[in-house]
Amino acid sequence: MIDSNESVASPDSLSVDVLLQASLRPVQRWAHGRLPRAARSRFDTRDLVQEAALRMLGRRGTFVVRHPGAVEAYLRQTVLNVIRDEMRSLARRPQSVELKTDLQCHGAGPLQLAIGQQRRERYEQALRTLRSKDRRLIVANVEHERSAGEIARAFRLCSPEAARVSVYRALARLRERLKSAERLGGRERG
Repeated sequence: MIDSNESVASPDSLSVDVLLQASLRPVQRWAHGRLPRAARSRFDTRDLVQEAALRMLGRRGTFVVRHPGAVEAYLRQTVLNVIRDEMRSLARRPQSVELKTDLQCHGAGPLQLAIGQQRRERYEQALRTLRSKDRRLIVANVEHERSAGEIARAFRLCSPEAARVSVYRALARLRERLKSAERLGGRERG
């Protein structure tokens, strides 16, 4: 039996390693259930005790056993410190959320965005080749979503029907420019 006043750090006394080995099981029983639920994905009780033991082994050269329960007390305090460290770490990280496997994306994906960008560039390029009035009619109708009545007033046309016909003809010219650009693009690729 070790006297409580006796230092056990001498070479002929029990080594810290032997005391550590003897303390692992009681500390593991003591630590069971102390880890908060949020930290259990990273650690379990055995991991906690192992981490505490590794920290103690790192300080083995400076650790002095002053009483029989010193190693176990040190391990318990180290387990509490590991738990505190983990909780601080968890507080800095956003909480993880489990994603459903059947989630559907209602927005455009990267491919659709790239295709959309290419279409937009072709549209703008073809639009630049049109007369100024045709460009303004198309922009008013397509991009600004103006009604036929609003277009008739803005362009000083005699009626909304005249505005619809003007927009239709401008769009037809735009379609023709897009088709001819597509035919030329196909020849360049081939």
